[in-house]
Amino acid sequence: MSGSKAEPVFERPVPVLGRSAMVALIVTAILMVAWESWVRSEGVTPAYRNSDGQWTEQRRRINNGAGDGWVFTGSSRALFNMQLSIWERLDNRRPLQLALEGTAPVKVMESLADDDNFTGKLLVGVAPGLFFSGYEYRRSALDRYPQESPTQWFGHKVSVLFEPYLAFYNYDFAFPTILRRQPLPARDGVVVDLDVRKLSNMERDRNTRLWDKLVYDEEYRELAKKIWAQNWTPLAELPPPVQEKLLESRQKQLDRATAATRKLQAKGAEVIFVQMPYEGHYAVSEIDIAPRDLTWDVLLEQTGALGLHFQDHEEMQGYYLPEWSHMTAEDADRFTEAFYGLVQRELAAHEAVGGNP
Repeated sequence: MSGSKAEPVFERPVPVLGRSAMVALIVTAILMVAWESWVRSEGVTPAYRNSDGQWTEQRRRINNGAGDGWVFTGSSRALFNMQLSIWERLDNRRPLQLALEGTAPVKVMESLADDDNFTGKLLVGVAPGLFFSGYEYRRSALDRYPQESPTQWFGHKVSVLFEPYLAFYNYDFAFPTILRRQPLPARDGVVVDLDVRKLSNMERDRNTRLWDKLVYDEEYRELAKKIWAQNWTPLAELPPPVQEKLLESRQKQLDRATAATRKLQAKGAEVIFVQMPYEGHYAVSEIDIAPRDLTWDVLLEQTGALGLHFQDHEEMQGYYLPEWSHMTAEDADRFTEAFYGLVQRELAAHEAVGGNP
């Protein structure tokens, strides 16, 4: 347009990032080393993460030729107490570990019942309060197996390259997690629950052992007990609608577990239920929500499966449970060896009198 003035053009110099990038890299490295040093000073050692990808990887092994052997499932007691290396030494074959902490195993049972690749022996840990409630803290792992994306698969493969070398690469020591558990004042009427802290160390194939800090650190051990007991209310003191819902869930879990067990038995798989030792708070809360005569006994009667309860067998008694629920690493070794012999003996006796219905 005639007479118009051209708009001024400003040219900004392109910054040279070489030195800045180097400084950022050095600062990042220093912070990582400092964070790693602090975490290790807390008694943490590098271990594999108990991730959804880790569980999915083990579950997939059933479809790759491992479905005719032993598989362990259940909640954290089956995860922490059953030592794969001990079982392998006695059985000449390493079992698969599919237990998930805080999670009822009935969905795993159903999945294996529908999987033609599984024809082996399934050891099902029964933590009464979880098993008969249907609570699934690790539901995301259960959902990931049938629908894992290529990106998730690749992410897991990359993650396991770093996990055995970095102690801070642990859920409990992520910076946002540490910030969330700072003792900041809560608003009036707000109840702040304590999150479960680090309890274990895991190997590449999910063999898991209780963290020894729960043995030598009394303060940390008492914190774990406080977390387990928080907010518990006896069933009889809960509002009637809550009681009714819990009882409905209990019956639903019984029905689901029975149906899955019968389906497994029909294709030749063996199912063994086990209640591992618990004490303290759990000696009260477990039987309150799931009395033995109304749950465990009914489950065994309806399925005809072998059931091993720690109250019934000397081999399952006399172990140290620092926080009422899980054995020390040394006692887990001892328990697994004794329990293996018990399972073999009781399986033979069970089959001799007719076995499953």
